[in-house]
Amino acid sequence: MLKIENAEVLGWEHAIRGMRNPKNSWAKSDSGPECPYEKEKCCGECQQNFCIGPNDKQLMMALRNAGTDHRKFMRMITVYLDITAPLYWWKEFDTYKVGTVANSCSTMHKITEKEFTLENFSCEHLLSYWGEEKVNPTIIYPCTPMQHLNQTIACLNVCRKKYLETKDKKYWWQMIQLLPSSYNQRRTVMLNYEVLANIYKS
Repeated sequence: MLKIENAEVLGWEHAIRGMRNPKNSWAKSDSGPECPYEKEKCCGECQQNFCIGPNDKQLMMALRNAGTDHRKFMRMITVYLDITAPLYWWKEFDTYKVGTVANSCSTMHKITEKEFTLENFSCEHLLSYWGEEKVNPTIIYPCTPMQHLNQTIACLNVCRKKYLETKDKKYWWQMIQLLPSSYNQRRTVMLNYEVLANIYKS
């Protein structure tokens, strides 16, 4: 599961003005806070109450295609968003930390806050059965991945209950070290268009 909410993009005006600094071409800029077209004829390039004109769009695309040295304006377009994703996804995301800031919901401090349920985990690809083949009655099959996750959730809840009753840290450690990487965590993230382009490409 990957859930993105509350996205906000800022800095268009500043990025475009800076983009035109190298050639002092500010007079050619045709972007602004007001769309010059009637609503039904809008160019479709309006971003958060800022309309990108065709001249600026053409220059942006040329600079983007010229490579990272030339598309510095992309680093000036800031993006804020809330992402809910499994821990295994966050491990990959963390390799793109250049130019990003994140505040996450704390697993360490809030792991006992509520009971664990299946909805707290990304498990859409887990098998509930072992294929279509006939099961040989002489072979003892292990539990399916989905059964295993359900058993883990049950164990986490037992440890949670014992910790809440006793405040004994040993039960807290059971939850921290047993928590599957499919556990969903929410983070509020700040990054920029250059970082997003690298993530998308990779």
